[in-house]
This record gives sequence, C-alpha cells and structure tokens, in this order.
Amino acid sequence: MPSVSNAGKVRHSPVSWNGTGLYPRLARTVIALADHDARSHAGRPRRADARRNYGQLVEQARLAFAEFGVDASLDEIARRAGVASGTLYRHFPTRLDLIEAVLAEQIAELVGLGRGLLTADDEFGALSTWLRAALMHALTYRGLSAAVMNSALDRENGLVSTWHAELFDVGAALLARARQSGVVVADADEADVLKMVGAMAWAAQDTPDSSAQADRLLALLMNGLRHRSVPR
Repeated sequence: MPSVSNAGKVRHSPVSWNGTGLYPRLARTVIALADHDARSHAGRPRRADARRNYGQLVEQARLAFAEFGVDASLDEIARRAGVASGTLYRHFPTRLDLIEAVLAEQIAELVGLGRGLLTADDEFGALSTWLRAALMHALTYRGLSAAVMNSALDRENGLVSTWHAELFDVGAALLARARQSGVVVADADEADVLKMVGAMAWAAQDTPDSSAQADRLLALLMNGLRHRSVPR
C-alpha cells in the first residue's frame, strides 16, 4: 500500500478509531478470526511457533488465492508456508476459515489505508488512491469475497455486513472530505461511487489486461467526480 503524509487536519471522520489501529467492529472480526483455532484449547496461550505458522499460512494463502483463485491447493499453501498439511487444518479446519482469515487481514489493511488518507493534504488524490486500492482488492479477491458471502448467507452471520460497513464508512469519509473541500462535485454520492468501483472490478476481471482496464475505468470515474475548477 502507498504511504501518505500525515500532514493536514481531518475535516470529516464519521468513523471511530481505536488504539489497535483498526475500527472497533473490524478489530473484533480480525481478533476473532486470528484466535479461532484457540477455542479448542481454552486457557492455553498460542506458542510463538504456532503464531508464526498462522501468519505464514495466511500470507501464503493470500498469495495463492490471488494467483490461482478460491480453489488454490491447500496442501500447496501448507508446503509454501513450510508446515505440514495437518498444521494448516488445525488452524483452519475448512477452506472457508482460511479464506475468511485472508480477507479479514486484507480488509483491515484497506480500512487502515483509508484512515491514514483522511489526513492527507490532497483530498482528491487521497480519494483516488483509496478507490484504486479498493478496486484492486475487489479485482484480486473477487472469488474469495463471493465464497464468503455465499457462506455468510447460508450461516446467517454478520461477517460480510461488518466488512461492508467498515469499507463504506471510510470510503464515505474520504468522499465527504473531498466534497467539503470543493475538489469533487457536490452531488457525488458515496453509495453510487462504491457501487461503481464494484462494477468496474466485475467488468475488468476477465479481460487480458484486467489491472490496466480497471485503471482506465477508474480514470473515467475520477474525471467525472472532479470539480470543473480543479486542475487535472
């Protein structure tokens, strides 16, 4: 993720932030996912090697899912992480458990990026940077998100709605800040903008140059959002 200067003041921040570096709902989600395998060992703190294995598995799963999609080999993920397949299944009894852990960390990074951008001097650039990060996330992990969403609907849990709420909140804050500073058109609506980002990921996903296609579509969106008085 790109680094952004912390200079400037936050003009609008409807989302709450806590000392963990995550928003409260998302913090609870990430912590719950990270500790899910400890539920069967109540009262026993996870050893350093177990924490290391967990982190390696999530990282290698992130890379494998981005490369091969939701059906990437779990045994290959374990091999790349340097652990036995049984270790993977002790941490993540099902494929969905691993997918959820990967998505939770990626969404946490995306939300954290947005929070940092709320203090950037260039409001239009901050909005553009975050929307591109959200677009690339949607493009890379679309299959994973769909798998989690389908499971969440089956299990009637609030995981997906929590993620959507956190992303919407930070995206809305960045758009409101840009709108208040006059760099985007006054009638720009956060729900419309975020829906367009999702639609762009869908439109670009099967093209040979999906990332370049997504960037071109995003450029069209940002040109439409830009207030006419703001230089290009």
